[in-house]
Amino acid sequence: MKRKVIKYHGTSVILSLALLFLFAAGASANAEIPGITGPTFNLETGTASFPTPDGDSLFVWLYGDGSNAVQYPGPTLIVNQGDTVTVNLTNTLSVPTSIVFPGQGEVTDPAAPSGTPGLLTREAAASGGTVSYQFTATHPGTYEYHSGTNTELQVEMGLVGAIIVRPAGFNQTTNRTAYGTPDSAYNHEYLFLLSEMDPYIHDLVDFGFMNLVDNTEAFPVFWFINGRNGVDTLSDHGVPWRPNQPYGALARTRPGEKVLLRLIGGGRDQHAFHPHGNHSRIIARDGRLLSSNGGTSANLATDQFTISPTPGGTVDAIFDWTSKGLGWDIYGTGPGFQHQCNGMNLNQGPSPGIDPDTGEDCEYHGVEIPVSLPGLQDLTFGGWYSGSPFLGQFGQLPPGEGGLNLNGGLFFMWHSHNEKELTNFDIFPGGMLSFVVIEPPGTPIP
Repeated sequence: MKRKVIKYHGTSVILSLALLFLFAAGASANAEIPGITGPTFNLETGTASFPTPDGDSLFVWLYGDGSNAVQYPGPTLIVNQGDTVTVNLTNTLSVPTSIVFPGQGEVTDPAAPSGTPGLLTREAAASGGTVSYQFTATHPGTYEYHSGTNTELQVEMGLVGAIIVRPAGFNQTTNRTAYGTPDSAYNHEYLFLLSEMDPYIHDLVDFGFMNLVDNTEAFPVFWFINGRNGVDTLSDHGVPWRPNQPYGALARTRPGEKVLLRLIGGGRDQHAFHPHGNHSRIIARDGRLLSSNGGTSANLATDQFTISPTPGGTVDAIFDWTSKGLGWDIYGTGPGFQHQCNGMNLNQGPSPGIDPDTGEDCEYHGVEIPVSLPGLQDLTFGGWYSGSPFLGQFGQLPPGEGGLNLNGGLFFMWHSHNEKELTNFDIFPGGMLSFVVIEPPGTPIP
């Protein structure tokens, strides 16, 4: 059987992009990862079809929580360190399925006997079978869960999700840490589950030719962050037009704040994820702090330019942004731009260090941009340009331009460093692409 060639509908693609950019303008990009809390979870499998940015759709197998539509990726399961976690799975697919929990140690059957023995774990029979799993969430961190039945096909079809284990003593208001250590503390956290799909495989399953699937010839043309392709990644969590793809991937922070990136390799391929704006400090891999001192600190942490979780693996990293070394005053100079940096006014000259409240590099306090900015007639305007190069400032824009940068923030692309993965079926922009917005100090970030 030959691969299907999907034709693009250019007008639909352009219209979809325009609408998504408008929706992104109002996105709040919640800094608390959405999910469901345990320690007991009742999951189910189901089928769905969700649209792709080329105007087609993908037939998928997904997990759900029974209260909402099945989703890709599956519901993020959030538990506390030390919890006895129970996952009950009901299978509505026409084939057996199961769940495995890498990194969680011994998994037992709380409803023994439940399910039937499979190659890797107990399975829920087709068309209504059930199975139960139980484990102790011993170690805090970021983990994946996925099908343990015919894994190469069922993960491709969408049966994958994330688990977050909060450390002992965690408090969302007063004690946000990833591993209970000071160097894992953060202000905001975001989950990035990276995956890919080959629509040919999904078509074979949809049309009843599952026996013709050859996973050794998989050829992905769609790449996802949190189950969405760029630029759908910029819409907020839970938008009604994406019932099976509820998780967005737009990040927001303020200068000097710490952002916890929880990355998961959710597919068969390894993806090179690059957060622009600064190196990220890798503090943990596969739910284990990079430590040689008994886990009291991430003393083996390293700064990396690009983060590449292995397939099925996870990486936790801390990202922060300041104007260190920028070479000019990020908040502006001249009349109307009077502000302080470490207590020094513009006319008092520079002072050393980074201002803890604004993230400004005080060595360049009051220093003008070292180039002459072009006139409006010589510029091409993106939707996120505020009209000013200064953080938190707005300037002149032609009618109808801009409008997507509500606070005068700075936008940095976060994306795959494999260039083909920045497309939707070879059309740029798309794929594994999102942004972080550096918002001015004082900007509310829910």
